Amino acid sequence: MQKIILITGATDGIGFETARMLVSQGHHVLLHGRNPDKLKNVQQKLSGLSDSGRIESFVADLSRLSEVKTLAETIAQQHAKLDVIINNAGVYRTENTRTQDGLDVRFAVNTVAPYLLTKRLLPLLDEAGRVINLSSAAQARVSPEALAGKGLLSDSEAYAQSKLALTMWSRHMGLSLKDSGPVIVAVNPKSLLGSKMVKDAYGIAGGDLSIGADILCRAALSDEFATAHGQYFDNDSEQFSAPHPDALDTRKVEQVLTAIEDVLMQVSGVAWFFG
Repeated sequence: MQKIILITGATDGIGFETARMLVSQGHHVLLHGRNPDKLKNVQQKLSGLSDSGRIESFVADLSRLSEVKTLAETIAQQHAKLDVIINNAGVYRTENTRTQDGLDVRFAVNTVAPYLLTKRLLPLLDEAGRVINLSSAAQARVSPEALAGKGLLSDSEAYAQSKLALTMWSRHMGLSLKDSGPVIVAVNPKSLLGSKMVKDAYGIAGGDLSIGADILCRAALSDEFATAHGQYFDNDSEQFSAPHPDALDTRKVEQVLTAIEDVLMQVSGVAWFFG
């Protein structure tokens, strides 16, 4: 059965490989990217893979929360239903670590943007829907102040904190929707796969990207994940695992959620989102 699946960050790395697999399987894939030319090129590459698979493209810079909001609105205008959201887009290293909204770009793209996009698109997902959030084995205790854009962090610190924050809200939202909404699960696709991010960060070729793409496709489609509400799947150990201890700490989770929602309330263009 054909599924309608949104993949953010689909122009390279694991996102591209996941899109290639899903289009080849005949699914209707909504590709997101930041660069219109790269996105057009990817759509052309994938268009001949399947007679039944469909492809659409959406451009947005996820470091700009107003564009995240517009992306969600555009998708909702064109689709009454989504089956799966794969929040794959991520940033590790960048020359400019500050967004136009005054946030750390790693927190903006890796944590806040997928939260906002998911919340905006929840009405399109029924109880059989799924949200797959790309986490990481690299996770570190979250500073709510850093999440709000205060202070400076190294690339590794910001990335690890942003991925734990993503895992924390994934668990909280997934459990809160357990009886009525889609499955929301955080997935570590496997450490040091050969994405551009890994090459830039560590200077190594990395492992086969298809390993990460395969687990994302499984998370999106297989019965194995059908009841994985709020869980964390660690593909390094190839099983569902306990998340970082902070993701189980109610007080710390509430601090992170409050920080995320405060950011959304304060940023121009999305201030009315929770009103």
